[in-house]
Amino acid sequence: MSKTSESNDSVMREALERFQESDDGTSDARVAARDDIEFSRLDDQWPEEIKNTRREEGRPCLTINRLPSFIRQVVNDSRLNKPAITVHPVDNGADVETAEVINGLVRSIERRSNADIAYDTAIDHSASGGFGFFQIGIDFTHKDSFDLEAKIHRIPNPLMVHWDPASTAFDASDWGYAFVSDFLSQEEFKNLYPDADPISFEGNDYSSNAWLDDTRVRVADYWLRESTKRKLLQLSTGMTLREDELTDEVKFGLELQGIEITREREVDAFTVIHRKINGAEVLEEETWPGSTIPICPVWGEEVMLDGRRHFRSLIRSAKDSQSMFNFWRTASTELVALAPRAPWIMQEGAIPKGMEAAWQTANTRSHPYLMHTQGTPMPQRQPFAGVPAGALQEAMNSADDMKSIIGIYDSSLGARSNETSGVAINARQRESDVSTFHFIDNLNRAIRYAGQCLVEIIPAVYKDRQTVRILGEDRAESVALLMGSSQGPNQSPDGERMYDLSMGIYDVDVRSGPSFSSQREETRQTLTEIMRAIPDSAPYIGDVLMEHMDFVGADKIANRLKMLLPPEMRESEEEGDDDMPPEARQMIAQMEQQGQQQMEQGQQQMQAMQQEAQQAIASLQAQLQQATEAAQKANQGAMQAKMAMQGDQTDAALKAKEIELKEATLLNAAAQAEKDRAQKAFEAERNRELELAKMMIAAQDRAEPDAAVIARAAAMLARE
Repeated sequence: MSKTSESNDSVMREALERFQESDDGTSDARVAARDDIEFSRLDDQWPEEIKNTRREEGRPCLTINRLPSFIRQVVNDSRLNKPAITVHPVDNGADVETAEVINGLVRSIERRSNADIAYDTAIDHSASGGFGFFQIGIDFTHKDSFDLEAKIHRIPNPLMVHWDPASTAFDASDWGYAFVSDFLSQEEFKNLYPDADPISFEGNDYSSNAWLDDTRVRVADYWLRESTKRKLLQLSTGMTLREDELTDEVKFGLELQGIEITREREVDAFTVIHRKINGAEVLEEETWPGSTIPICPVWGEEVMLDGRRHFRSLIRSAKDSQSMFNFWRTASTELVALAPRAPWIMQEGAIPKGMEAAWQTANTRSHPYLMHTQGTPMPQRQPFAGVPAGALQEAMNSADDMKSIIGIYDSSLGARSNETSGVAINARQRESDVSTFHFIDNLNRAIRYAGQCLVEIIPAVYKDRQTVRILGEDRAESVALLMGSSQGPNQSPDGERMYDLSMGIYDVDVRSGPSFSSQREETRQTLTEIMRAIPDSAPYIGDVLMEHMDFVGADKIANRLKMLLPPEMRESEEEGDDDMPPEARQMIAQMEQQGQQQMEQGQQQMQAMQQEAQQAIASLQAQLQQATEAAQKANQGAMQAKMAMQGDQTDAALKAKEIELKEATLLNAAAQAEKDRAQKAFEAERNRELELAKMMIAAQDRAEPDAAVIARAAAMLARE
C-alpha cells in the first residue's frame, strides 16, 4: 500500500485528536456496556466490598444468573428468522436480471464469509451491552490468487470500536471517522511490519490500561470520510454520469450515439480513506471504493439526552432484580445450610467428664457415640424453624420482576406457565416477541446498511473478474459472466448473457423470514398432508418429498421414485423444463373443461327455469283475467234479475226470479273464490320468481354454477 502525501505527523496528530474525541463522547455508553456484559455474562453480580465481608465471615455469595436465558431468547429468535438482503433496480440503467445476479453474489459473499456468525455476535453484544458491530472488508479469494472479493467480518469485542459521537443517523452513513483496534503480540507486530517500531499511542481503554504494554501492541484501523464537491451530468437518455467519468473515449461514444448532456449540477461526494496505524506512524493506507465507512452498528435501545446518545442493553433495568434474586436465594440456602449446626440444649452437668471435646465438635464431626450423665434429661438439639416464607416469596417476586421488566415470560422460554389454552400461550409469546422485537429490527437495519455498502463496492471489487459464483435462494450454486472493465458485447461467444455490474442504480431491502431449513420442513409437512388427503398423488410428488428430506440416501430414493413417473414427466425432468408436465396440463384442462360444461349446463338450466316461470306467470295472469271477467258478468246478471223481480208481481215469475237470483249469487261467489285463488297463486309465483332471481344473481357473483342453487330451483318447479 502506498503512503499518503501528507506528513506522517499531521495524520497522526489528527488521528489522536479524533480518537480522544470519540473516547470522551462515547465513554458513558462504553462504561455502561462493559458493566452490563460483566454482570450478565461473567456473573460479576455482587459488590466487591459485600463479597469480601461475607467471605471473611464464611458466608456464601451465590450467583444464580437468569439473565443469559433472556439474551439467548432474543439471539435465537433472530437465528430462526434470518434476514435476507434483496436488491431491486431503480433507474433505467438497471434491470431485474442484473439485480438477481447481485443478489446471488451477495448471498455467496455471506456464505463464504460466515456472515451469520458476524450477525449473531453483533446482536448478542447489543442485547448484552447495548451495541455490537460487524464490518465489510476486501480480501484476496485465497493466498495464491490476485482476485479480490468482498467479505463480512465479525467484531468480537465491541469495546474496541470507537465511532463518531456527532453521528445522528441510526446506521454509520454519517460517520466522519471510526477506529477498530486490535492487540498484537510483539512478535506478530514485527512479522507483519518489520520496518515499524512497536510504539502505540496511549488512551483510555476498557480492556487494557494502555495501548502498549510489555507484551502487546495495539494496532488500529483508522477510517476517515472526507467530503468533496463533484459535478453530476444528466444525459439525454435520462441516465446520469459523473464528470470524472467523462473520458475522451466516453465522449466519442456518446457523440456517435447522438447522446447529449442536458443538465449538470454540483453534489456532495465522499471519499473514504482507510489507514492502519499504531499510534506513531501510518503502517498502511488505501482508498476505500465506497462512500461510507463500512462498519455496521447494531444498537440496542437508543436514548438521546443532552446531546448524547445512550444505548441500553436488554438487561440494563433488570440488574437490580437479579441482585435481589441472588440475595434472597443466598439467604434461604444459608439458613438451610446452618440447620445441622443448631446448638444443643441440656442441663448443667449433663456432659460427663472427658466427653467435653466430643460434644464441642458434635456439629462438625461424626462421632460413633455421645454420652451424657445418667439421671439427667437427654440433650436436645434446638429445632430448625425452616426457611422463612418471606425469603422464598421475595425470591419469586424478584424472578417475576425480571420477566416483566425484560418482557419475556415463561411461555417464551419453554417453561410451563399459568396459561392453559394454546391461544393464551400464543398470545403471551407474541407479547414477548413484540417487547423485544426492536433488537431484531435493529439488526435488520444494520444488515440493510451492509447490503448498501456491498452493492456500492461490488462493481469495483469484481471489475477484473470474468466469472463470479452466485447462490440462489435455495443455496444452489451457479456462475454468472461479467463484462469486466472493458466495454464489449453483452453476450459471450456462446450466446450467454454477460452482466455489467457497474451500470444502473440499485436499492437494497431486507426481508426477514424462516430460514431455508425451516422452509424445507414446511414443504415436507405440506407434501405429506397432500399425500394423506390425496393418496393417488403419491407417485407424482413422492420424488419431490424425498428431495426435501435430510436423511442419508434421500437423494437416491428421490432418483428411484423419478423412475416411477410417467414417461412424459421423466422427459420433462431430464430436459430441465420448468413448464408443467403434459399429463398435468391434460388433467387441469379436463378439469377446466368439466367446470366450463357444468357452468354452461347450470346457465341453461337457469334460463329454462326462468322461461318456465315466466310462462307460468303469464298463464296465471290469463286465468285471473278470465275469473275477473266472469265475476263481473255474474254481478251484472244478479242486478238484472233483481230489477226484473221487482217489476214482476206474479208468484210464478217471482219464484223464477228468486231461483235465478240464487244461481247468480252462487255464480258470483264461485267467481270471487276463483279470483282469490288466482290472486294467491299469482303472488306465490311472483315470490318464487323473485327468489329464483336472487339465486341467479348469487350464482353469477360466484362466477360458477352452484349445484345447491340449481337443485333448490328444480325442487321449487317440481312442487308446482
